[in-house]
Amino acid sequence: MDDHKNTMISNVFLCLFFLCLPLLVSAECSCETELQENNSNNKIKALRYKLAAISSILLSSALGVSVPLLGKKIQIFRPENNIFFLIKAFAAGVILSTGFVHILPDAYESLTSPCLREKPWHDFPFTGLVAMVSAMVTMMIDSFATSFYKISHFSKALPVNGDEEMRGEHEGHVHVHTHATHGHAHGSAIASHDSGLSDLVKYRIVSQVLELGIVIHSVVIGISLGASQSAKTIKPLVAALTFHQFFEGMGLGGCISQAKFKSRAIAVMVLFFSLTTPMGIGLGIGISRIYNDNNSRALIVEGIFNSASAGILIYMALVDLLAADFMNPRMQSNLRLQLGSYLSLLLGAGCMSLLAKWA
Repeated sequence: MDDHKNTMISNVFLCLFFLCLPLLVSAECSCETELQENNSNNKIKALRYKLAAISSILLSSALGVSVPLLGKKIQIFRPENNIFFLIKAFAAGVILSTGFVHILPDAYESLTSPCLREKPWHDFPFTGLVAMVSAMVTMMIDSFATSFYKISHFSKALPVNGDEEMRGEHEGHVHVHTHATHGHAHGSAIASHDSGLSDLVKYRIVSQVLELGIVIHSVVIGISLGASQSAKTIKPLVAALTFHQFFEGMGLGGCISQAKFKSRAIAVMVLFFSLTTPMGIGLGIGISRIYNDNNSRALIVEGIFNSASAGILIYMALVDLLAADFMNPRMQSNLRLQLGSYLSLLLGAGCMSLLAKWA
C-alpha cells in the first residue's frame, strides 16, 4: 500500500509541475497574433464566461467521475452487472475520441504552426513521434509496475510456502498425503487470490496512469480557455467542455471503482480530476495579460504535451479498457452484451467526436 501512496504522490507533484509550466511560455512573441476584441466590455463579458466555465466544469467533472463510484449505493452501477460493461464501453469511446479527434489535431496544429521555424518543426511529424513514444512509455510503465507488484507479493509469500514444504518433508507418509491434499486446495486458494490481486493491481495502475493522461490535457485546455480574451471563442467552449469533462470523468470513475482504493485515495483522485481544469482556467486568467498562444514556446509546449496526452489516452482506451473488457470471457459468451457494448462504444465515440465542432 505504501507503494500505491508513493505512486499517487509522485503523480500529484508531476501534475502540479505541469500547472506551472505555462509560466515558462509567456515570453516574447515570435508571430503576429490574430486581431482580437480588446475593448473593456468584451473583456468583462469574457471574464463572466470564464467564471461560469469554472463552476460548470467543476460540477460536471465531479458528477461524471462520481457516477461510477456510486456502485456501492446503487445496484445498477456495480461492476458485476452487465450495465457496468456498457458504461465502461461508452466511457472508453469517449476517451478514445478525445485522443484521436480532440487532442491530436490540436497538437498537429500547434507543432505545424507558421509561427514556428521551418526547421525542424515543418520538416518532421513531431506530433506522431511524441504520441508514439508516449504510448510505448505508457506500455512500459504499465508492464513494469504490474510485474513489480507481482514480484513484491510473491517474495513475501514464498517464505511461508517454503516453511510448509520443509515441515512436510519430516512428516509420515499418511500425514504427508493428507497435507498434500490440503496443500493442493490451499494452493488453489492462493492461485485464486493471486489472480484477484493481479487484477486489482492492474486496475490501480490503469486508473492512475489514465488520470495522469487526462490531467495533462485538462491543464492545457483550462489554460487556453482562461487566457483567451474573446467572448465569442469562450461561449461555445463552456458548454462543450462541460460535457467533455463529464464523459471523461465517467471513464476515469469506472477505472477507480474497479481499483478498490481506500476512501481517502478515492477522494484525492476525484478532487484532483475535478479541480484540474478549473485551476487551469484560473491560472489562464492570471496570466492572460502576458500569455500569448501564438508564442513559439507556448506552441511547442502545448503541442508536445497534447501529443503525449493523446498517446497515453489512446493506449489506455484501446489496451487497458476496450481490449480487457471485450476479451473478457463473460462478454465473449454473451452476444447481447457484446452487441450492446459495441453500440455503447460507438455512441460514446460519436458524442465526443461531435463536440469537436465546438471544442
